[in-house]
Amino acid sequence: MATKKVGSAGRFGVRYGRKIRKRVADVEVIQKAKHECPGCGKMILKRTSQGVYECKKCGSKFTGRAYYP
Repeated sequence: MATKKVGSAGRFGVRYGRKIRKRVADVEVIQKAKHECPGCGKMILKRTSQGVYECKKCGSKFTGRAYYP
């Protein structure tokens, strides 16, 4: 259902306007991406919940911003 143009915001269909859907899609790309762990330096850091991040390699868990560390 999600196309290349709208990405994950395709679930909203034509509702809410293009600008809002684009913002949602941009935030979701950032929050679902893997980030660099400050402990071991690997790109395995993953968001587990709002503001909480966990490294899959070294197991370190810390808080950060809501959508990116």
